[in-house]
This record gives sequence, structure tokens and C-alpha cells, in this order.
Amino acid sequence: MIKSVLVAAALAALSTTAFAQTPPAPAQDHSGHAMAAAPKPTVNSSIKDLLAHPATAAILEKHLPGVSQHPALPQFQDMTLADVAPLSGGAVTAETIEKIDADIKALPAG
Repeated sequence: MIKSVLVAAALAALSTTAFAQTPPAPAQDHSGHAMAAAPKPTVNSSIKDLLAHPATAAILEKHLPGVSQHPALPQFQDMTLADVAPLSGGAVTAETIEKIDADIKALPAG
């Protein structure tokens, strides 16, 4: 047991010495960096995420007028358009989703 303690103490001293001799890494200045922009949502994002971005919210409103003010929004906001389609009574169709997808993909990056 004493041997184990001595080995542990020697390793601790050795690692302390090794770290003490290594110069510290230079501090990095991030003040000039802009925050990374969140990736734009896709047609596979939740409706809540699509509505959270002004450009994609406008696209949803174009194809699904009033969606952002729909009284049932709290019930479907965490779903994707494909999830909502069968529950929408024909308001969200595969064709509508394709048009929304094309408009989102046409948005400029960033």
C-alpha cells in the first residue's frame, strides 16, 4: 500500500511539473466574431420552428393563410407539415408541402 501511495505521489509530482513547464495557451479573442446563424428551417422542421423565422413564416402564411393565428396552433406547432397533413382536412396537401419546400429552398443562405 505504501508503494502505491509513493507511486501516486511521484506521478502527481511528475504531472504537476510537466504542466508547469508547458506555457499556457494564448487567450482567444472572440469579441469580433458574430454569433453563428442558426440554420434555416426546412420543410421537415416543426411548424413552430418555421414560424419562428420571419422568411419561412412568410412562406407558410403565403401557402397556408392564417396558420400563425390558427386557434389550434398550440396543438400542432411541434409537428411537421407532413405530420399535420392527414389531420388538416385537406388544408395541408403533399402539393402544398412541395410548394413550401421549393420556396424555402429558394431563400438565400444564412
